Amino acid sequence: MSTFSSLGIHKDYIKAIKELGISTPSEIQEKTIPILLNSSTDFIGLAQTGTGKTAAFGLPVLHHIDASSNDIQALILSPTRELVQQIKKQLFKFTKFSEDKIFIEAVFGGEKIDRQMNNLKRTTHIVVATPGRLIDLIERGSVDISHVKTVILDEADEMLSMGFKQDLNRILKFTTKTDRKTWLFSATMPEEIKRIVKTYMDSNAPRIEINRSSLVNANIRHHFAKTTLKEKTNDIVSFLEKRQAQRGIIFCRTKAGAQNLANYLIEEGFSAAALEGDMQQKERDKVMRAFKKENLQYLVSTDVSARGIDVSGLEFVIHHQLPEQLEYYTHRSGRTARAGKTGVSIAFILPSELDKIHEIQKELNIKFTEVTV
Repeated sequence: MSTFSSLGIHKDYIKAIKELGISTPSEIQEKTIPILLNSSTDFIGLAQTGTGKTAAFGLPVLHHIDASSNDIQALILSPTRELVQQIKKQLFKFTKFSEDKIFIEAVFGGEKIDRQMNNLKRTTHIVVATPGRLIDLIERGSVDISHVKTVILDEADEMLSMGFKQDLNRILKFTTKTDRKTWLFSATMPEEIKRIVKTYMDSNAPRIEINRSSLVNANIRHHFAKTTLKEKTNDIVSFLEKRQAQRGIIFCRTKAGAQNLANYLIEEGFSAAALEGDMQQKERDKVMRAFKKENLQYLVSTDVSARGIDVSGLEFVIHHQLPEQLEYYTHRSGRTARAGKTGVSIAFILPSELDKIHEIQKELNIKFTEVTV
């Protein structure tokens, strides 16, 4: 099994990612990092959200930055402000122990453009952006991308399905020069993505495909049920009682929330256990073994703890609270409906969270149905 060190990652970055709980490379990282670190090439990575691709392109791009220069050298394009903010945050955390000071700016719609224009006046090496806002900034002369050596398209299919086709084409034309490399990451390869590859990328670009069942796949039914803080736990119990033969994961935002809910379910006679970050590795392994062997019916987990869990045959996912980040909804719901089976993703929401449901629908292009339990 590879280590980050054997893949060629600098020890300062290894120290930082270890602190983030990433100790062994995921499949996409293992296959992608050596190519992007060691050769100057265009690249196509077919992988879902939740496979660890931010580190797969983020670590190599950081290695390629010349911190002594003040130029913007890399551009990362992503479909939503949440993803843009998340990528920036992750890259920033990766650089925690670096001697070289690498500066990263995030630009996206929904925030005052003047503030972002001011931020870009400072030394910036990497810009993480939504396509629309980047075009605005280019047109205002606030961002100079003439020295960009690497353009990364993250979730390229999502960007196209959200109507950014024209913007992407314009950005790729702006940055067209002989030594510009394009790294494209996408869950799927629709015709329009193939067209971008054909127009702007080397026909011999290496291509890595990670076979994961599609995360926001058509086999998942997305439901929400309105509840109150007082009734939420009882409503979840009612939901579970009606599905006694089924297995699933219940997601909580906090470690304490996961532990409390798991304890309550155990007291009520359910076969449940918590999985959260404060647990010893030994305990975590024990819980996961029991869950995989089907000795445990329900897993109550935080988002971070559930990363990397791959258990087939789960009929449902419950969101005790909606996740803070959109990407996590995709992570969570993708735990059910694996291998062609169908599954249910149900969120128990307070009436004030209805806007969040609409936002998820719009951003992920899915449809929710309201249900009562």
